[in-house]
Amino acid sequence: MSSPDPAHPQHGLSETEPPEADSPSGRDASEAITYRQATPEDADMIHAILRPYVMNRKLFARTEAEVIDLTRHGFVAEANGRPIGFAAVEVYNRKLAEVQSLAIRVEYQGRGIGQELVARCVERARELGVCEVMAISSSEDFLKRCGFDYALPDQKRALFYQLKPRSLD
Repeated sequence: MSSPDPAHPQHGLSETEPPEADSPSGRDASEAITYRQATPEDADMIHAILRPYVMNRKLFARTEAEVIDLTRHGFVAEANGRPIGFAAVEVYNRKLAEVQSLAIRVEYQGRGIGQELVARCVERARELGVCEVMAISSSEDFLKRCGFDYALPDQKRALFYQLKPRSLD
């Protein structure tokens, strides 16, 4: 598995919460959390979940077409039918896939929802015969709890050369 690059957390995962002035708190811990396959019709809802992270530069902005593409191997978490989280796995080839766009509404963080979404992404990659799944995040501890580890400890870090600027829209 590939190492997350703390200098470049925007690409795929964000486990730190963006500040939200109107975040409801005190959610009932017994609220029923369910998971389902994302669909292209979820694109607007997924954008709404990703938006706080994009605005706080924790995740890259995605176009509608990009979000629709992510739904192919994406999963939605819902609390009593209300969408509260999203993650997807992008399959590059039989050798490599990447967990992307993990975002959980701030009031639902800390309940294992992110870990479950990542587990579903990893399982989808396994079903598709992918050899390795990578994740890029600023949260090493979170990824380790999900079973990720450095591919080459103390040897290499992922560096990126950005060819096109990413907008916040």
